[in-house]
Amino acid sequence: MASHGPALLLCMAILRRFIKEGAVHKSERLFQLVNLLRGRRMAITAEQLAVVLEVTTRTIYRDIQTLQLSGIPIDGEAGIGYLLAPGFQLPPLMFDFEELQALLLGSSIVQAWTDPELARAAAKAESKIRAILPDALLQKADNQPYQVPKFDKHNSERTKHGILRKACDGMLKITINYQDVEQTATQRTLWPLGLIFWGERWTLLAWCELRGDFRNFRLDRIVHIKVLESQFDSNPERSLKYFIDNCLH
Repeated sequence: MASHGPALLLCMAILRRFIKEGAVHKSERLFQLVNLLRGRRMAITAEQLAVVLEVTTRTIYRDIQTLQLSGIPIDGEAGIGYLLAPGFQLPPLMFDFEELQALLLGSSIVQAWTDPELARAAAKAESKIRAILPDALLQKADNQPYQVPKFDKHNSERTKHGILRKACDGMLKITINYQDVEQTATQRTLWPLGLIFWGERWTLLAWCELRGDFRNFRLDRIVHIKVLESQFDSNPERSLKYFIDNCLH
């Protein structure tokens, strides 16, 4: 079987160029296009590809030409259909095995321990990585020693993750009803700054308006969350980075 090494390098170079120029959607579409052509025994038409990728037929023709000019071995022509040369593989995004292990482990943790929306995004990203892995590397990655089980009992806490993550991203103030270790109930108005995993528990790091200082609140002790419409101002000394750099000893 002939080596496709030069074609792989050319393909990655052209995709990196698209990403550098800001054409992220095009680079993703080119990857998807190659993946759709992989492993097919029958040609697929530009019209069929356009439906799957939700673009025009003309766009598919341009993308096919771009890939062919970059050295990707695509056979066929307009009106008949296209096939990818047997045995062609995209490289695993230039990751070595340990880098791949780290990415898949990180994806598993996100899927198991964060909110459902972010978990779906992690699963989608992982599927894109898996789609371009050679079979041997994929099998090796699936047999890695680290495993992260998913437990339904964390569903209520994962819902809190989603609410708090979006409040952090939007810099929206929140009020919470909270029970401390002695079961004392309090209500706080907070500036949510970040979610921190301490090995056994997740906490919300926030600036507490009542205390005028940083406070950590265990997610499993937050009884109720209300996201307010008012935003808090960005302040370098009241940030997650400042807390990590200056308040952890």
